[in-house]
Amino acid sequence: MTDKISIAGRSIGRSHKPFIIAEMSGNHNQSLDRALAIVEAAAKTGAHALKLQTYTADTMTLDLDQDEFFINDPDSLWKGNSLHKLYQQAYTPWEWHKPIFERARALGMIPFSSPFDASAVDFLEGLGVPCYKIASFENTDLPLIRKVASTGKPMIISTGMANVAEIDEAVRTAREVGCKELVLLKCTSTYPATPSDTNLLTIPHLRGMFGCEVGLSDHTFGIGASVASVALGASVIEKHFTLARADGGVDSSFSMEPDEMASLVVETERAWMALGEVHYGLTGKEKDSRVFRRSLYVAEDLAAGDVLTDKNLRIIRPGLGLPPKYFSTLIGKRVGRPVRKGTPMSWDLLTPVDAPVVEPRQAASRNARA
Repeated sequence: MTDKISIAGRSIGRSHKPFIIAEMSGNHNQSLDRALAIVEAAAKTGAHALKLQTYTADTMTLDLDQDEFFINDPDSLWKGNSLHKLYQQAYTPWEWHKPIFERARALGMIPFSSPFDASAVDFLEGLGVPCYKIASFENTDLPLIRKVASTGKPMIISTGMANVAEIDEAVRTAREVGCKELVLLKCTSTYPATPSDTNLLTIPHLRGMFGCEVGLSDHTFGIGASVASVALGASVIEKHFTLARADGGVDSSFSMEPDEMASLVVETERAWMALGEVHYGLTGKEKDSRVFRRSLYVAEDLAAGDVLTDKNLRIIRPGLGLPPKYFSTLIGKRVGRPVRKGTPMSWDLLTPVDAPVVEPRQAASRNARA
């Protein structure tokens, strides 16, 4: 199934440069002007897509301020908030989606979103999104996956927290309803995530197990994990994006700033280009570099009949003489004519008695043919 995914005319796969998604999330800080500024900044970095999240506080949870509806985890970025209040701060007003999408398209980006319930899917269908993302916390919401898959559009599913059985269930559900273009993103659902918890080796395992494109939803700091993921086959990379972490916001602390996103775009493409193919020997551009190899050169003026020694025959650069492997073979042999210092060593410099009938490489070739 690889290399058969296309989102808004852009091919996704290992034979194409990585598809970079800038996730706005709640970094607009409830300002449409800031949201549009984020779109423009993301476009300037070279990111290929802009992603929103489509929900309201009421479609996400109940308006309760107690028990499991209140965040008490001392390590959480959102400690001290109820779930409902957190989603009120973070959500992107639905009336903003159209102007944000229009601005992104005008700047050459592909806009889409993560829906969190069926009503969000219906709303996004009305805006003509080209694909959908299922967030990690929703990858066990099979009714939502069925709803999205029924649109027939490409799906990107984050695998955060899901075990193999849960991922298999999500993939089977999507495919049974008709999803033919699927990307699974390796994701660690902590904010931020540590490199040691990222487990990038899961990426090729996912590809082999589910036969689909794979990528990384990266919550680590910096670009190291994302660049490394490309070497392991990631064709899609998603990172949260903001104008400046100092501006605050629900996701700002683990979001990339514009210069970092620009670096991510450049370095992941370089990593992808560097993969190439299995290759040994010279590349086309290395041919001129052969001269800088070491080879055998005459290091003193010699008269006819002089014996080659480790003083008058040396292994040096450039590489126009016989290969160094013949050094011991040549020591003790005599030259058949005068040879000037700086002459590349060759078999025809030897006396007829010492010179081989054929060069060893030719002999080996003849023996092979025999």
